[in-house]
Amino acid sequence: MAGNRVMLVEDEDGVRLLLRKIIEKQDGFEIVCESAGFSDAIVQFRRLLPDVVFMDIGIQGESGVECARIMTEIAPKTKIIFATAHAEYMPEAFELYAFDYLVKPFDVARVEKTLSRIGEQGSLEPEKEPERISRTKKGLSRLLVKGRESMCFVDMADILLVQRENGATVIYTAKDSFVTSAKMGEIEAKLDPELFLRSHKSYIINLSRIRRIEPYGRWTYVVTFQDTDRDALMTQEKYEEVKRRFS
Repeated sequence: MAGNRVMLVEDEDGVRLLLRKIIEKQDGFEIVCESAGFSDAIVQFRRLLPDVVFMDIGIQGESGVECARIMTEIAPKTKIIFATAHAEYMPEAFELYAFDYLVKPFDVARVEKTLSRIGEQGSLEPEKEPERISRTKKGLSRLLVKGRESMCFVDMADILLVQRENGATVIYTAKDSFVTSAKMGEIEAKLDPELFLRSHKSYIINLSRIRRIEPYGRWTYVVTFQDTDRDALMTQEKYEEVKRRFS
């Protein structure tokens, strides 16, 4: 199994050194880059797309939460682990669906426990580049996805999930995928709310095609579907909503 590729975003040299030493002792983890600044962190993240990011809440006076928000727009399944000396920032981390939250000074055993949980789940598989399409429209029980010189009708019941990735929106069926410039909210408004659920800021899922829901992070779940190896994320709030719907 491939190892987890780790990025450290921390403006204190001593803290980065401590994290590096802890992580390098764990099997299945490789530190691929380190950054001490907001802009540099985004550039390196886009280039390397690491599986795990240890993120300081404050980076040279800028917001680590906002930095992580940009990263999860690029790659929603990246495991973000916030690190800070101030526990009061935890609600912001909760809103971003962080994998975990560590308070400085670090307890080595606590960091090792977080890494162990990640190791049990394995590293993220790279996403394939889907077909390019310009936008979506609504058409009865179908979505009309228009390209420059073509149109494709997608039955809503065939849609497994809609995902925000790499700055675009991708519609997935069991056999096809379609990239659109439409925002998640636009597509959500066109789908049947009895059949589809906005499970996470970056995902809309077809409730009738769910196979399993399992814990992913401290406040997040991973959803697997029938007829595909793709998966999606779900927040604690939406998890409780699904339980109510099917009870």
